[in-house]
Amino acid sequence: MKKLIVLYLLFGVSFLYGQRIKDIAYFNSEKPEQIIGYGLVVGLASTGDTQRSTFTIQSITSMLKRFGITVRQHNLRVRNVAAVMVTATLNSYLKPGAKFDLTVSSLGDATSLQGGTLLMTPLSGMAGKVYGFGQGSISVGGYDYRTRSGNRVAKNHTLAGRIPLGGILQIPMQINKFSNTEVSVFLREPDITTSNNIANAINAKLGSDIAIPNDAAEVKVKVPSDKKNNLISFLAELENIEVQKDNIAKVVLDERSGTIVAGNNVKILPSSITYGSLNITIKSYPIISQPNAFSNGTTTVFNNLVPYVSQKTNNTIAIEGASNVQQVAAALNSLKVSPRDIIAIFQALKKAGALIGELEVI
Repeated sequence: MKKLIVLYLLFGVSFLYGQRIKDIAYFNSEKPEQIIGYGLVVGLASTGDTQRSTFTIQSITSMLKRFGITVRQHNLRVRNVAAVMVTATLNSYLKPGAKFDLTVSSLGDATSLQGGTLLMTPLSGMAGKVYGFGQGSISVGGYDYRTRSGNRVAKNHTLAGRIPLGGILQIPMQINKFSNTEVSVFLREPDITTSNNIANAINAKLGSDIAIPNDAAEVKVKVPSDKKNNLISFLAELENIEVQKDNIAKVVLDERSGTIVAGNNVKILPSSITYGSLNITIKSYPIISQPNAFSNGTTTVFNNLVPYVSQKTNNTIAIEGASNVQQVAAALNSLKVSPRDIIAIFQALKKAGALIGELEVI
């Protein structure tokens, strides 16, 4: 029997619910810093680097010298140690003493970092300045057990893990101070329509001509005269204003898991596809819900989807009046079409120009 994977279809709801400015944008003073460091993980159960990773052996001898122990490199036979790269992203507002999460990734030929402990590792920025140090037990969220006979039982990826709050900031971050006359709001995903929506929402909330969209990624906001002495309060009010984020028409296909995610702006034109032995006709029967008088309700149109299926030698999948991806995908999934076949159908729709939107396969 052919194994089927459940198809999940998620639709954007930005047209129904607004999003806060802080969720889709940031202020011009925010400048996160990415840091990196080289370190050693110890305490592994013979799953560390082998002799082929010479840099690991050199690191061990250098570390032991700091403790007054001299060992020749060719005498070392250590499988409980692995060389790793440690990375993190620092918030620009962190102060000395603040803790942050670390990501630890194997650099040599270790087979697993499970159960390991990262030794104190200096973490520096792009300019070489050391911002802090990291140390702690690694959480890999899985396991990898191997036997001498070659058998293996594994779950998830065990050559990379995290150390929650394993880093400690030592020096303050360099940040740009806010101006009490004008601040800039930068969009995380530049979009002209969203930039204009942000400016309109700010002007509607705080007064006309306060916000002006500069381009698709920046909105300039003037600080009102009565807010200049309490700038933080003004910024807190500003970032909590809700706006409608405009999204491009896009369909994301994950062939490995059989997941299809489509935005609400995606449309499908009437089309016809010949595929395998399936003959599917998808028709949409609109149902109009009219509210009672004086109920303050709104008229709602619901497309009642009715799929019909039959099997013939030469078969055609006919899509008549299916206005969006949800109708097509729901019908195909209800007929037990495999995710791989569904993805192939959507790719064919895109090639034919019947799918209005960007198609991305991951």
